[in-house]
Amino acid sequence: MVNPPRRYDVVLVELEPAVGHEMQKTRPCLVISPDALNFNVQTCIVAPLTTGNRAGPSRFPCVVDGKAGFVVLDQVRAVDRARVLHVLGQFDEAAGRRVLKLLRTLFED
Repeated sequence: MVNPPRRYDVVLVELEPAVGHEMQKTRPCLVISPDALNFNVQTCIVAPLTTGNRAGPSRFPCVVDGKAGFVVLDQVRAVDRARVLHVLGQFDEAAGRRVLKLLRTLFED
């Protein structure tokens, strides 16, 4: 990918190699790192998306490309921008802020 991804972009990311219970394969991810980070270092922080039906306190329900699923906040990771293949779309600002609010809540406990 030539341009850095922006916060709330939904990007296709190559997550292999994965170890143990880490999410694997090439999958959509939500960029949650701020643009100041995305534009100044070669990594970005992403949360994978899944179409699985396992709801939980660390899963944010969403619809991406017409498919219902979840942003998986218990699998947040930093990835090199070289793993980002391309931008698929973008969360709207309100949904992105709700994701970040849930992430903050998870770390408050």
